[in-house]
Amino acid sequence: MTALLRVEGLAKRYGASAVFENVHFTVAAGEFVAIVGDSGVGKSTLLNCLAGLDTWDAGRVLHAGTDLAVQGETQRALWRRAHVGFVFQAFHVLPHLDVAQNVGLPLMLLGRADAARVQQMLQAVGLADLGERLPQHLSGGQLQRVAIARALVHRPALLLADEPTGNLDPTTAAQVLDLLVAQTRQQGAGLVLVTHSDAAAARADRVLRLSAQGIAAR
Repeated sequence: MTALLRVEGLAKRYGASAVFENVHFTVAAGEFVAIVGDSGVGKSTLLNCLAGLDTWDAGRVLHAGTDLAVQGETQRALWRRAHVGFVFQAFHVLPHLDVAQNVGLPLMLLGRADAARVQQMLQAVGLADLGERLPQHLSGGQLQRVAIARALVHRPALLLADEPTGNLDPTTAAQVLDLLVAQTRQQGAGLVLVTHSDAAAARADRVLRLSAQGIAAR
């Protein structure tokens, strides 16, 4: 199976201390990979590296043959805009935009504004009636669902999710995972999810455990 994402010998260090090193793995189109590990081992940092949001000290990250290491910041930003959907642990919704505008932002940046697609995603995450509401009037769980709808709206090839169910009740968490998995399968996307949740990890095709020494199947 052709790799959508290939990570080769990735290492991240702060001074003389290694956050992680010798990280090798691939993600195929349509595959869901969960990454688990102890707190502080660098799971979120690894996810940021996969998105080209953070730098690394050794190794390569390749997406469909594109080597992120040789790209400048502007090139990486344009690549992310077109190909990556990122669900951040801290939501990162824009407070001055309403829910529908936040969800539609990736489409707007790509010059593909589509109100029907935005409404479709709001319906999918259970926020169909809240499109005109500002973020400060939402709960943490609702903000997480806005972030997930925004990550999926432009049908990205690569989905990166950092604890996407951490602020959700079990029923909503299951619905969100259903949506992420469906997007992965239907669109042939690759999904990499960092989680502490055994229930979330159990949904993955593969579970990898990250440590300072590398990454391995659990």
